[in-house]
Amino acid sequence: MSEQRRTPIGIALAAAAVFALALGLRQAQPLFIGPLNSQTGIGYATISFAFGVAQLIWGVVQPVAGAAADRWGPRSVMITGVLLLAAANAATPFSGNAVVLTLLIGVAAAAGAGAVGPAMLISAANRWIPEAKHSLTSGIITAGGSFGQFTLIPLSQLLIGVTGWQPAMVILGAVGLAAVPLLMVFTPSASARPVAADGSTLGVALRGAVRDPSFLLLNLGFFTCGFHVAFIATHLPGMIALCELPASVSAWSLSVIGLFNIMGSLWIGKAIHRRRLKYALASIYFARAMLILAFFLAPKTPVVFFAFAAGIGFTYLSTVPPTVGLVAKLLGVRYLATLFGIVMLTHQIGGFLGAWLGGKAFEATGSYDWIWAADITLCLFAAVVNLPIRETRALRAAAPA
Repeated sequence: MSEQRRTPIGIALAAAAVFALALGLRQAQPLFIGPLNSQTGIGYATISFAFGVAQLIWGVVQPVAGAAADRWGPRSVMITGVLLLAAANAATPFSGNAVVLTLLIGVAAAAGAGAVGPAMLISAANRWIPEAKHSLTSGIITAGGSFGQFTLIPLSQLLIGVTGWQPAMVILGAVGLAAVPLLMVFTPSASARPVAADGSTLGVALRGAVRDPSFLLLNLGFFTCGFHVAFIATHLPGMIALCELPASVSAWSLSVIGLFNIMGSLWIGKAIHRRRLKYALASIYFARAMLILAFFLAPKTPVVFFAFAAGIGFTYLSTVPPTVGLVAKLLGVRYLATLFGIVMLTHQIGGFLGAWLGGKAFEATGSYDWIWAADITLCLFAAVVNLPIRETRALRAAAPA
């Protein structure tokens, strides 16, 4: 697609489709934990550790990939990520020990997905989209990830039932390659890199970020978001199995999270256009705390799981557009891929702990109760730490630029 024919909606939809494939493949992987454990005998805690490493690597890669894209352009970085994700997914069924499994799921697949994570996609798409539409298009791109979860998880469950879990993973890896032509729609060549109006460098931007208390508070809130999102994504199937419910309840619960996340992402992208972003984030985290508390106290039936999935799904990725918006207001958009990548790294450090400690807690106690309690506490903490962010100061500082 030529530059003249690019439209904001076309760019946003192409980036959303890439995110749908990348996130859909990642979110479908927990469906394979049971078969992996049965086939390899590696152990539930060890497999949970591999998934925890994946959460961490997905975050580590995003600021690195963002810095590379800010320096040389995003196209080659993201295409490499897609190829790595597809290859690692297809090779996972052939892993026979904990080291290989961790390298494939925890490192290779996660690194590939991180190179086409939300930091990269939103930053690359926003290069072609007017600033007034950034919030809405960020919501559309985020909703794309949810759509991938909604469609690829049931597809994965169907493939497992029809072909077996090993061919299913190979097929899903091949499906991921469809992201390559989509990337061509909105990724410029290296020569099309934007230049900061004030001539600032990445080093200057990074020093400004670490000295800004509001940026640090934003990272604290996103850390807790990563903890409970990764715990739910990784261990909800285990929770359902513990309640002796069919595996289909797992697939449909994760799919419902994706469906309602589409609605939540689109809604928040439009709702925050003229509202304080920090209040939107605080409200989302508080709502999650109440939803998790209600779920923890309710009887565990399929209807309860589906209702919980719908509620938590509406808030699942809706934290991304206001967080991206705050990073842009505090620090500008020139190095958004790198700076939001740092926030995503903090998110994924929490994700590593949520995925890993969920497995450790289950092995130690036979239940997930104390992790659910930690989830509620951390959600309330995230709601509180976003309130002191000095969004008004950021707006005044950004106005001359």
